Amino acid sequence: MINLKAKAVIFDMDGVITDTMRYHFDAWFKILSDFSIKVSCYDIYKREGQSGIEALHDILKERAIRLSSSQIRVILRRKEEYLKKIVKIRFIKGARPFIRDLKRKGFFLALVTGTSGHEVKRILPSNIYSFFDCLVTADDCLKSKPDPYPFNKAVSLLKVPKKECIVIENAPYGIESAKRAGIFCVALETSLPKKFLKNSDLVFKSIADLNSKVSFARRRF
Repeated sequence: MINLKAKAVIFDMDGVITDTMRYHFDAWFKILSDFSIKVSCYDIYKREGQSGIEALHDILKERAIRLSSSQIRVILRRKEEYLKKIVKIRFIKGARPFIRDLKRKGFFLALVTGTSGHEVKRILPSNIYSFFDCLVTADDCLKSKPDPYPFNKAVSLLKVPKKECIVIENAPYGIESAKRAGIFCVALETSLPKKFLKNSDLVFKSIADLNSKVSFARRRF
């Protein structure tokens, strides 16, 4: 059993709490295909946590594709419209009881996501939403993952030293963001296999696997 002591646990949302990454991929794939731009699930999953506009700019840059500002706005608008039509609110197995248990143990909890604030409030049920002591959403960030800014902001809001925080992520950009912020990072194979998550400190197949191998203890000082 691995013993982890901390005061705060910082969660990503898509792929850690909500099982929604498949819908993000479907939306990007559909809309970008309309513009003859092909993407794989890895192109989308690795960018989980980025803002839509930053993700799109990166995808275009990788393919040496230039689009006008108006075309970019159209893609982003259509992607969000299509996502809202197809998305179903599902939760990663074990996520909700895991969050409740950490709260019961006295941990401070934060949510750091590339999703907008109003969407987070729409997606998360109030009894889960209320467990978080702070939220850092796309609306709050000058820079998105993989920049360390989102996690640095969460630590600042929590007022907890980084050495007493643990991040739970599922995507390479999120892991990079946490590690660049200097925070211990646990990764889950909910979207991508372990080989894509190797820069995290620990990797687990699921929340059940995490719970079976890790004991979370609340620091008392």
